[in-house]
Amino acid sequence: MKKSLYSIFALMAMLVAFTSCEKDEVENTATVEAAGEWHITFAAIDDNGEVIDDDWFGDGVYNIATSNTAANVPNKMYIVDNVNYIVPYQVEVDLDINNLTFKTNGEVENMYGAGNLKPFFGEDIFLGERVTITDGKIIKDGYTKANGIKVDYIEFYISLSDDPLPGMYGIASKYKVSGFRYTGFVEDE
Repeated sequence: MKKSLYSIFALMAMLVAFTSCEKDEVENTATVEAAGEWHITFAAIDDNGEVIDDDWFGDGVYNIATSNTAANVPNKMYIVDNVNYIVPYQVEVDLDINNLTFKTNGEVENMYGAGNLKPFFGEDIFLGERVTITDGKIIKDGYTKANGIKVDYIEFYISLSDDPLPGMYGIASKYKVSGFRYTGFVEDE
């Protein structure tokens, strides 16, 4: 009797050991090819598409993120810039995952709301409550870093609602955001 009890317990222990070794398959998101963290610059563009200032807000290089939406579908993604202290934005864009192109469906709501330029102009000037993104693209291995490593390149054009800067200065009609995918390597810092 003791022997059969030991056999039953040993068999149960082996079953528990084998079933606990199973691993769940981790799936990627539907937008994995387009999702990531990006080192970018924010340049002012005139009506002819020419860059008139390659660091319009004076931020230098900073990060934005692209990610899947909660629905995790391959034709929508978020672009999030919560580092830009002047006009942070988060918008949902239409994504063509096969061609790695994206844009907003016209002017869309900025999920962060409008930015306030009071620190710069001394009065409440709000902009960016609504955002338009056009001509967005991601090019695989489209950027070569100084050390020769090829990484993905991102580029898009953004317009902010109620933007007083084109009227104040008469030059910038929209902004060009461009940069490369952050890899996590020290040379990306």
